[in-house]
Amino acid sequence: MRKLIVTTMTVLLLAGLALTVGAQQQRLSPHETTSINVGRNKITITYGRPYMKGRKIFGGLESYDKVWRTGADEATTLETTADLQIGSLKVPKGTYALFTIPGQNGWKLIVNKTAKQWGAFEYKQADDLGRVDMKVTRTAQPVEQFTISLSAGGPDQAVLTMAWENTSASVAINVAP
Repeated sequence: MRKLIVTTMTVLLLAGLALTVGAQQQRLSPHETTSINVGRNKITITYGRPYMKGRKIFGGLESYDKVWRTGADEATTLETTADLQIGSLKVPKGTYALFTIPGQNGWKLIVNKTAKQWGAFEYKQADDLGRVDMKVTRTAQPVEQFTISLSAGGPDQAVLTMAWENTSASVAINVAP
């Protein structure tokens, strides 16, 4: 009986792993999670990583001054175990969707209360927790694959940076005391 249970569990585990790998292989854009510990608190971002593939991204594939899903596939999510202040926006601990509005003269980061959604197709501004300006710079080299990073910015601070094509947009994240 014990051998049957172990065999069944092994088969189920392998089947689940095969389905997960198969789903990831079918995606054109791989998915990634980046996180940082700030003190005893953790900030995690999960997102899809599309490639440029020779395309014009901002002002081309992604229109200026329109809400962008900020990655590929599902909406990018931010999960935090602490209350945060992103720019001037207070963000209670929890899970949120992140969107951006890329512009020729600046970017806005949107923190939306509906974390689970597909792209920006069901995006509703009424569900925004708020919006903050991002600092935008030109990259020294083109960035082929969309990348989000979290880096240390001080004892209670991190910096969120998004880079793709020839653009880098960033904003400070402070952990509330």
